[in-house]
Amino acid sequence: MHKRSSIFLIVAAQFFIGQALAQAALTQDNGAPVGDNQNSQTAGPDGPVLLQDVHLIQKLQRFDRERIPERVVHARGTGAHGRFEVTGDVSKYTKAKVLQPGAVTPVFVRFSTVIHGNHSPETLRDPRGFATKFYTKEGNWDLVGNNLPVFFIRDAIKFPDMVHSLKPSPDTNLQDPNRFFDFFSHVPEATHMLTRAYSDYGTPRSYREMDGSSVHAYKLVNERGEYVYAKLRWDSRQGEHNLTAKQAEQVQGRDFNHATNDLISSIKRGEHPRWDLYMQVLTPDQLDDFDFDPLDPTKVWSGVPEVKVGTMVLDRNPANIFQETEQSAFAPSNLVPGIEPSEDRLLQGRLFAYADTQLHRVGTNVAQLPINAPKLQINSNNQDGASNAGTRTGSVNYEPSRLAPKPQDSKNKYSELPLSGTTQQKRIGKTLNFRQAGEFYRSLSATDKGNLVANLAGDLGRVSDDVARYTMLSYFYKADADYGQALAKAMKADAGRVKSLADALSE
Repeated sequence: MHKRSSIFLIVAAQFFIGQALAQAALTQDNGAPVGDNQNSQTAGPDGPVLLQDVHLIQKLQRFDRERIPERVVHARGTGAHGRFEVTGDVSKYTKAKVLQPGAVTPVFVRFSTVIHGNHSPETLRDPRGFATKFYTKEGNWDLVGNNLPVFFIRDAIKFPDMVHSLKPSPDTNLQDPNRFFDFFSHVPEATHMLTRAYSDYGTPRSYREMDGSSVHAYKLVNERGEYVYAKLRWDSRQGEHNLTAKQAEQVQGRDFNHATNDLISSIKRGEHPRWDLYMQVLTPDQLDDFDFDPLDPTKVWSGVPEVKVGTMVLDRNPANIFQETEQSAFAPSNLVPGIEPSEDRLLQGRLFAYADTQLHRVGTNVAQLPINAPKLQINSNNQDGASNAGTRTGSVNYEPSRLAPKPQDSKNKYSELPLSGTTQQKRIGKTLNFRQAGEFYRSLSATDKGNLVANLAGDLGRVSDDVARYTMLSYFYKADADYGQALAKAMKADAGRVKSLADALSE
């Protein structure tokens, strides 16, 4: 071919590639379109930049990791593929396409234990993770929750300390109630979660037979830019079934992989598990109607009606556990237009921490792995790093550009939150640390109450520090006097001292 013709073809090819790139909107790594790539989110016109600006954080994270890093590991879990179908109508609350009437979205769900190691028995007392990756038409949305509807702490600054206290001791490599009750004796807000975790809900019979919860409230934003706060809950159509401590020991003796075996076997048999997704909604002006902070993740929204959104079915087991279940990476920062984070302090920290740990655990290009890749074209300027198998081409790896512009649509910008006050480091105003723990206790049957007391007394009774032991007893007494008295009796503690300490506590 003539040299001049070759040059013409190259130039023509570059022109058409440039034209194709010009039509592709700028996206984040999860495929979600970018609303504004020029300005970070700030607290008002003169305030600091917000940690919840997940696009900013992702750009900086990826830039920091453009050179090959050194790396590490994670916990025990099992997963399955399926689909989610919207059968209700919540379109007045959100523009998210995944939640529009009739939408059908492929999903991958990973169930897990939280504290214990990779090969630990699945019968151990522990919250269960319930993480769902929706492969939506606007990018991946990760709903990362637990089987229990609340959590131990309300501020992410306490998270590393909480996990350190619950993990094995650094000097013995043994989990020790002396350590975690020492920590929780300083954290009265944990009373609610501890009460639920030490009930039989802390040992589900199977992953199929447990509910799931978002724990946090999220913002749902509609086409007009109006937002509401929403909590989401998975309701198991198989019903909720748990193990007593004795049953858990018996199951563990027969099969310490019982929950994984159950899920895999049921799907193989064609008994596909299903969950209905329900939503509770509060408008911004309703947040002050409660005597607690509704964005506090240690609280449930009692009395707020639920709306059914749709149904999820899991119908396919992974073909390769490592490539799918273990390399699956979930992060609350994987959001899509119409779904945004609330001001929940624990959620705000998780937005950064989960995405960052996946980059460290799996690698810089974790979002390119098939199990994590969105089902649409990625058009970010993030590049290079370890194990990069992407398909980015061309000379333009920046934005803005006239050579290969990446348009952004202002409708994908974040909603606007009115702000007042000053920057601060203070606890939330309405704590209400104990009441909901008591309400949960009173909702249990007599048998379940007895199991809760026995389970809790078994671990709390091993605490040698007198102050920590009695402080914890006073928290449970403050939640419910019968609850506290039953625990004190089971531990042969001084009930009068417990009551005196509880009387000095405020909500």
